[in-house]
Amino acid sequence: MIDFLLDPWELPFMQRAFTVAAVVGLVCGVVGVYVVLRGMAFIGDAVAHSAFPGVALAYTLEGNLLIGGAAAGITTAVLIAFVSQNRRLKEDTVIGVFFAFAFGLGIVLVSTRDSWTTDLSSFLFGQVLAVSASDVWTVAGIGTVLVTVVLALRKELVAVSLDRETARAAGLPVFRLDLTLYVVVTATIVMSLEAVGNILVLALLITPAATARMLTDRLWAMTALASGIGCAGSVAGLYVSYAYDLAAGGSVVVVLTGVFIITWCLAPRHGLLTRAPRQRVTPAASAPAVTAGTS
Repeated sequence: MIDFLLDPWELPFMQRAFTVAAVVGLVCGVVGVYVVLRGMAFIGDAVAHSAFPGVALAYTLEGNLLIGGAAAGITTAVLIAFVSQNRRLKEDTVIGVFFAFAFGLGIVLVSTRDSWTTDLSSFLFGQVLAVSASDVWTVAGIGTVLVTVVLALRKELVAVSLDRETARAAGLPVFRLDLTLYVVVTATIVMSLEAVGNILVLALLITPAATARMLTDRLWAMTALASGIGCAGSVAGLYVSYAYDLAAGGSVVVVLTGVFIITWCLAPRHGLLTRAPRQRVTPAASAPAVTAGTS
């Protein structure tokens, strides 16, 4: 077992892969908490796919794929935040409109090229084993900034997530907070693309936070658990990938989903199997709200 744990660390490319996976898992866990509380998992999928036309355009012009994806994703996020302020349209409706448009535009742009290349495929499916030393530092730097921003605005983001009208009445800048969260989610997704790819990135953003939500009602505890689950699950997924010669991104997602299923069944208070005996005695209660406590 010790040899199994240590062997991959003797390979420089695995060292870089483990570092990037751990950082990405941690950051996605922290940011994903607010995505789950907001009930906006759909935007994660929308932003991930809205980055596609930017990547396709960069690919066509032989530019940097991640920069192209980030530009397209942030542009879409800003548009969603702006149009969502119209109260006649629900947020998921606006997201659906821009999601479909962005992905359709990406397909049109890709169709202008005769063939796909390894670079575009790695964007879609991830290529964490091929990250360079500069990629590690870039991910670490961006991740630090994103976590700092989210933790600094945690109270305001929770207030807007739980009750937008009350937050607006209290004088909070709801639009600016919406915009900040959308941009943070977009940057997190683009940062994670090299680890798991465009297709699987939503799982890395949502699954650790959803797992933590089953275990606690406290914001700080949920944030700590989500980041720990994301980090540990990503590293464990790479070990599985290394041991059985499987796709790295897919292995990470499968491991994280396995942890979620186990938690969904066995969580002390809200698990399927642990909740069933109590339901025979008392009526089922509604899910408790998240509180800002530290325990």
